[in-house]
Amino acid sequence: MYWNSFSDFLAMGQHGVYVWGSVAVTAFLMTLEPLLVKHSQGKLITRLKRQIRAENSEQRSRKKAAN
Repeated sequence: MYWNSFSDFLAMGQHGVYVWGSVAVTAFLMTLEPLLVKHSQGKLITRLKRQIRAENSEQRSRKKAAN
């Protein structure tokens, strides 16, 4: 497709709002997804560390009670 000017390119044949809105939403979501994954991964690691500490503490308590 050929445009006569930059404003014609931005207008995208009267569909510019839809096209550029879609581009903006896609860019936003592609930026947001890795951030959310990193946040979720951090929460998971914290939860697993807490669970491991609790299990180790429980095992130590059992060993002390058995002795």
